[in-house]
Amino acid sequence: MELLLGDAVAALAALAAAALSLITIVAHITATKMPNLHRHEEEKFFINAEGKKESIPSIHDHPTKELSVVVPSFNEEDRLPLMMDEALDYLEKRQKRDPTFTYEVIVVDDGSKDQTTKVAMKYCKKYGSDKVRVLTLVKNRGKGGAVKMGVFSSRGEKILMADADGATKFADIEKVEEGLRNLQPWPDQMAIACGSRAHLEQDSITQRSYFRTLLMYGFHFLVWFLCVKEIRDTQCGFKLLTREAASRTFSALHIERWAFDVELLYIAQLLKIPVAEVAVNWTEIDGSKLVPFWSWLQMGRDLLFIRLRYLTGAWRLETSKSN
Repeated sequence: MELLLGDAVAALAALAAAALSLITIVAHITATKMPNLHRHEEEKFFINAEGKKESIPSIHDHPTKELSVVVPSFNEEDRLPLMMDEALDYLEKRQKRDPTFTYEVIVVDDGSKDQTTKVAMKYCKKYGSDKVRVLTLVKNRGKGGAVKMGVFSSRGEKILMADADGATKFADIEKVEEGLRNLQPWPDQMAIACGSRAHLEQDSITQRSYFRTLLMYGFHFLVWFLCVKEIRDTQCGFKLLTREAASRTFSALHIERWAFDVELLYIAQLLKIPVAEVAVNWTEIDGSKLVPFWSWLQMGRDLLFIRLRYLTGAWRLETSKSN
């Protein structure tokens, strides 16, 4: 009996090793090299409040604003106004208190089928195209791709990623700014502060089904085991980066969909960029584009591929070039 049990265990171990080898080979073969940041002709300019074209700046230019806020938006005509009202109200009041403070908000319409661009342009007309810019992508790239396009079109010394649903209280930017300051001195002017919902985990468990809770814990374990050890909440869409950190990390980014945050922080880990995790206020907002099972399954696959592709050298810390 013991002999049969031992044989079964050995067979299962061999099968698992063979499966891992096969997955590693597939991950390596299917890995794409660092792509150029290709912009379609329509993506090489903003439309200003007067309806005229303005050329897009580059992340490699000297910053001319203190803060850039990048808002990736896909079919967000309903949720975007609440977020924009709150953000611009805060930013305008801050500028009145401190006239030296300058900002821009870049709404990146990620190939929406609704009126997202039209809604965003109302804010451009109200506040002016120096403060609110709308970048409309020809086709959907995914959240990571949209954020990347916005980051590479920004003018700020610091760059904030903020979700269009407004789930994070915008005034909490002061918390992530403090987290960024506490990391000084910044090596090579690079640092990242991540908003975090980890302190709300127990409350969220009571509101979720057992299945969604299981998926959440499974995802967190895979993130910790495969990629990022120090950050408990990698997926909060409220992250503040210095311009140099944004340039280095997004230039090396491959993932363009939901798991891009994990690769971003994995790259930061490899580059030894200091990262702070800061608790922020967060509220569940209806209308999420995340389909629980299939999106998490895709993210699980992406996590495994991120680790394997960097481990095998299929992906390297190269720098993508803008086209």
